[in-house]
Amino acid sequence: MRWAQTPRSATASCVADSGHLRPVGLTPKTPAGYRSNLLLTCTSAVLVCVSGCAVTRLDVSDSQRCETGTSAECGPSNNGRRAGICKNDREELTACQIATACDVPRELRKVTLPDYRIEIPDILLIQAVHNLRPPHAIIHAGEPLLVQANRGVPLLPTENPVSRQFKQINGLYVIGTDGYLNLGPEYGKVLVAEEPLNEIQRRVEVHLKRIAPQIQVLVTLPNPANEQIVAGQHLVRMDGTVGLGIYGGVYINGMTRKEARDAIQQHLAQHIHDPRVTVDVLAYNSKKYYVVIDGGGAGEGVVTLPSTGNETVLDAIASIQGLPSVASKADIWVARPAPGCCKDQVLPVKWNAIVQGAQTETNYQVLPGDRIYVKADKMVALDTAVSRITAPFERLLGFTILGNGTYQTLQVGRAAFIAGGGP
Repeated sequence: MRWAQTPRSATASCVADSGHLRPVGLTPKTPAGYRSNLLLTCTSAVLVCVSGCAVTRLDVSDSQRCETGTSAECGPSNNGRRAGICKNDREELTACQIATACDVPRELRKVTLPDYRIEIPDILLIQAVHNLRPPHAIIHAGEPLLVQANRGVPLLPTENPVSRQFKQINGLYVIGTDGYLNLGPEYGKVLVAEEPLNEIQRRVEVHLKRIAPQIQVLVTLPNPANEQIVAGQHLVRMDGTVGLGIYGGVYINGMTRKEARDAIQQHLAQHIHDPRVTVDVLAYNSKKYYVVIDGGGAGEGVVTLPSTGNETVLDAIASIQGLPSVASKADIWVARPAPGCCKDQVLPVKWNAIVQGAQTETNYQVLPGDRIYVKADKMVALDTAVSRITAPFERLLGFTILGNGTYQTLQVGRAAFIAGGGP
């Protein structure tokens, strides 16, 4: 008996550690006590640990047989437990248990992805429901204020209407570009720009009481709304922040939608009274997967496709207008990223079974970051390799033949020229 080989992936296995799978090396020796041929069939199945521990190539047919729970497919029992290929000092896992635990989502058995993490350069749809200024908001030059005063400068019965109007304070007054609030010739100006409303109220009241000690003053904002509304599309910038116009930016890279909403809401609370914010993802630009086409020795082509969470291998190939003419239908696989401590996760694809038999076992659901590799046909690769070897000789031979032909032509022309009576 010989140990089954696992192509294009490092041989590895998984052991149980407090309910979690972790990688250990798989030795090429047949463990003592494993005497069943059916067991070797299970041990030759390629394991793919989706949990991110250790992965080799998974034989889908073995996975399907394991799901049925047929004991004959999983090897003989050992003291009430099935003989397994992965073990340590505490626990032993059967090949069927591993194949089932390491199963991957595919067509007709897809999974929903976890909470989306916002990253560069996603486009968000942000809208703040409230847009009122907080009490400590700064009032800028050019903004109007509603100023009302009682018990001001006494009015005389003989005064003309213009003079009486100058002595009355009841209307909108705009802060000038010099920062002063002009209350008319009777009351003068007050410097109020770049101050909150309560400070403006105090300054106006102190100024007017110098003129009319019994005066009562009320200063309010006729329009308490902020200058800019937070609503619309917002791009996550290269530094991981999202711009909110005059309110600055907020770092949200790597956050979920709820975390981003809380961060934006907390930031806007400095500029908006009791803000209520909604955040949604308008364009999922940061999540992609890749289709890599082997050129058979003539380089590799890479196509980047956006990931929406619902694509399968067939969808991915359809997005690039099908397999190229150099592709090998029997040599396609999905390479899935894994944490740094883990080995390659390689899922083989049976193309003919997918497109001709509508089988779903290897029509895997494509996840963000996946690489779908389409290897070139071996004969195409061989032809390219031979062409690279013979091309220099063909070129050298071509120059030789061309030079020889040129020499012969010149000799014939010279002989004809002499025969024609030339000098």
